Amino acid sequence: MQGVKGNLLFSLCLALIVGLSCHAQEDEVSFEMKLSKERLGINERLRVDFTMNKDGDNFNPPSFEGFKVVMGPSQSISSSWVNGKRSFSKTYSYILVPTSRGKFTIKQATIEIAGETYKTLPKTVEITAAVDKPNSEKTVDDVADENLHLVAEVSKGNPYLNEAVTVIYKLYVSPNISVTNYRPLDNPTYNNFWSQDIPVTKHTAQNGTFQGKPYRYVILKRVVLYPQKPGKLEIEPLSLEIFVDVPTNRRDFFGGRIYTQTTKTVSAGRRTINVKPLPEAGKPANFGGAVGDFEFSVTASKKQLNAAESLQAIVEVSGKGNLKLFQLPEPELPSALEVYEPEYEEKVTTYTSGMEGKVSNNYTIVPSFRGKYPIPSISFSYFNPKTGKYVTLDSEEINIEVLDGPVGSSSDNALVGSPNKQLVIPTGKQFHFIKIKPSLTNIGTDYFFGSKTFYILLFAPLLLIPIAVFSFKKREAIASDIEGNKIKKANKLAKKYLSTSKRELGNKEAFYVALEKGLHNYLKAKLKIETSEFSKEKITKILSDKNVGASDVDGFIDLLKSCEMARYSPFSDVQMQNDYEKASEVISNLDKQL
Repeated sequence: MQGVKGNLLFSLCLALIVGLSCHAQEDEVSFEMKLSKERLGINERLRVDFTMNKDGDNFNPPSFEGFKVVMGPSQSISSSWVNGKRSFSKTYSYILVPTSRGKFTIKQATIEIAGETYKTLPKTVEITAAVDKPNSEKTVDDVADENLHLVAEVSKGNPYLNEAVTVIYKLYVSPNISVTNYRPLDNPTYNNFWSQDIPVTKHTAQNGTFQGKPYRYVILKRVVLYPQKPGKLEIEPLSLEIFVDVPTNRRDFFGGRIYTQTTKTVSAGRRTINVKPLPEAGKPANFGGAVGDFEFSVTASKKQLNAAESLQAIVEVSGKGNLKLFQLPEPELPSALEVYEPEYEEKVTTYTSGMEGKVSNNYTIVPSFRGKYPIPSISFSYFNPKTGKYVTLDSEEINIEVLDGPVGSSSDNALVGSPNKQLVIPTGKQFHFIKIKPSLTNIGTDYFFGSKTFYILLFAPLLLIPIAVFSFKKREAIASDIEGNKIKKANKLAKKYLSTSKRELGNKEAFYVALEKGLHNYLKAKLKIETSEFSKEKITKILSDKNVGASDVDGFIDLLKSCEMARYSPFSDVQMQNDYEKASEVISNLDKQL
């Protein structure tokens, strides 16, 4: 019995010792350096891995004397549970190429794990002469770098000011790898350019070549730029994070190649274009910044009408070019015609070659008197970048005839231009006969003097005197309210320049294009500056020099930034309404200060 107890006690002690030993092995921290090989040719690569079985911080690699780091550090982590036991491994990897022959020592690396510092053992590597078949040890990241390229293709490297430049971003992918997804990291802001994105609705892979090798490519982004100042302008790079599947040398149970996924950051790189200024030689006096190939017309909805009726006079420019970036010429109309603020209409589509369509101002005209009124011919000038010359187009003169209505003075109608001519208006029959037997009736014995009607008409003017005095004082008070009149005038001006954007509320792209154009047109009209000066920095400086308040300057610049951001980000109807109200307030404030 005692022998059995002794054996049992010995077995329990042995199990306890083994368990403690295993637990100690589980808790033991390992941190070591592994080399792909300890002897290699000078034309080969060396892979160095620093592996640990516990997660650590403050990793400090050695200096790698005698080698050049071509890749790294790349980090990989693996963690798993097998039969209730956790397995963890974390590795920092480097790819090195030797710089000379000889023996070199890769010194210690350090890391902190659970508050303690651990070091690897140094290792020696011998570098020999070049070998016939070098061992080019490539990581997954190496393969992804060599087979993945983001390129920005620019249509023109030397355009004129306000000439369309198309930038197409293509992602070239080698058949050796496959891309699963991507996300933008940094979108270019295109400073000193007016920009318009052309949406890419479908990403279709196409066959092509890159550096003479067969590749597949996908168009990720297209944008049309109109440079707003001459000189060398930089196009900022587009950066993307790409998720890539890279094949390895391992195969699965069925013989299929095993793929490893990695992420790579690619950039299209900065591109510089040299923008040529528009030539001064031959520039027309009425040139307003139009660049392209256009047609110009002035038309009237009717040429004969009666007084107090209305007609529409349309000033229209159509064709290809910077249609959204210049102002239309204004017609000179006789003073006898009442002319309302024009309604601006824009039907423009942006293609990869630039803008195409038409823009117009629709004037409502109401004549007050009979007569003939000419709408004189007006001119429109533009620069054609294909021919390198300016072109001036003249509209046809339009004659408006008002058939029926009151007769104006000689200064009010079209015959005024000839002082010797006068308009003779017949008033029915020209000869009247005196009646010998008139039809007269007795009005009775009642007299007008002393009647009720007599006294009412006598004292009515006295009653009107207080009303006239009150009206005069009211008008005088309104006229003396300078601040109030300024506010009314500023609000009317804001509505004028923002009328198009208000009609486009709910349509994000059209709204922000119209809002940006309205803001620009306001500054053009108010400060008499050219389109080429429209950069945010220039606007800030000009407004500051005009003693505009800093908050109003910041508000104006923030609106321009919102117009730019709207091309890349979703904007709600509420945000559009807020931006419209903010724009109206900013223009009102600026107008009061300017």
